[in-house]
Parts: sequence; C-alpha cells; structure tokens
Amino acid sequence: MRFRLFASVALSVAFASVTSAQTLPSARYSNDPPPAVSSASRPYHPISAKQRLRWFAESTVGPETLAAGVFTAGFGTARDAPKEYGSTWKGFAQRYGVRLTGISTGNAMEASLGAIWGEDPRYFPSYGQPFKGRLLHVVIMTFVAHDREGHVMPAYARYISTPGNNFLSNTWRADSEATTKAALTRTVLGFAGLMGKNAFAELWPSVKRTVFRTHAH
Repeated sequence: MRFRLFASVALSVAFASVTSAQTLPSARYSNDPPPAVSSASRPYHPISAKQRLRWFAESTVGPETLAAGVFTAGFGTARDAPKEYGSTWKGFAQRYGVRLTGISTGNAMEASLGAIWGEDPRYFPSYGQPFKGRLLHVVIMTFVAHDREGHVMPAYARYISTPGNNFLSNTWRADSEATTKAALTRTVLGFAGLMGKNAFAELWPSVKRTVFRTHAH
C-alpha cells in the first residue's frame, strides 16, 4: 500500500513536470539559437555523438556515481540485504557490481535511444532564478529533456531506460530482489536519485562559492 502511494505520487509529479515544462522559455529572438530551458540567454547547441559518449562515461563511472555506489553497497552490506550476498567484503563487491551493471545498462539505453530522436540526457542548471525556482527546475528536469532545437520534451528515453534496466537486471540479481515489486521500487528510487544528482549539480556551485568567499574574508 505504501509503495503504491509512493508510485502514484511519483507519476503525478512526472506528469506535472512535463506540463509545467511547456511554459518555460525557448528562444529570445527567432533567428538566434534557442537557449536551453534552464537559461534565458545561453544558446543551446545539440549534443554531439562525442558529448553523448562523454555523458555515458561520466554518468556511469564518474566520481559521484562511484562514490554513491560505495555508499549504497556499504549500506546494503551493513543491513545484509539481500541476504544471498552476505555481510562480507565479497558481499560488498557483489552489491557494488550489481549496481554498476544496472546503471551502465540504463545509461547505455538512455544514450542510444535518445540519439534516435534527439533527446539530450544532460542536465543544465538554471540561471538567475530564486531558490524556489531552482528547486522547481531540479524537479522538472528529472522528467523532461531537451530536443535538437533546445525545447523541452518528455524524457522518453529515460522513461524507457530506467524501468527497463531495473527489470532487465532481475535476470542477474539475487532471487530475493529479482521481483516485479523490487524492480518497480528501484525504478522510483532511480528517478529520486537522479533528482538528487540534479540538485547537487544545481546547488553545489553556489554553496562552494559562498564557502570560499566566507573563508576569503
């Protein structure tokens, strides 16, 4: 019951985000390259094949992703969940590996599918927005992406790849977590994790500037 409520809320947020994104700015002048939805002045340039490959690499084995893997694998080992892996270093390695293969599969699906219809998986921070507006931007951009012209669109590749990789990974996961409910739970957590990652990309530069400015004085 709790999971169904959580999933319903997540779907409602996704629908609201896609609807809200349609009102965000596109181009300032018709003859100029349209800005990214997150910017009122910076022109948007479609993602290249090289940039798409870089996004896949950074999202799969970048420092933030690897660090998050250490935390989640460590947390699972401490809880001994799933029990099939055990609470040993070997179990930690198995949990870490299972997570990494799932993430790499999902990112590969999102990058390759998005390339077919021009969906850009990158996150663009907002500029000149109040704190509330920045938080709203974080939520919206979890469920939408840019097309080749820089306009927002539903993140179809993400909608396919996130549940797709979680259900596919059931084929190599421990039996206790290779269930439909577990895959759906991982899907919801996957979007929540992406939202957290977007929040870090959005807010950390401001926090860092504030901290260094304080130390400078």
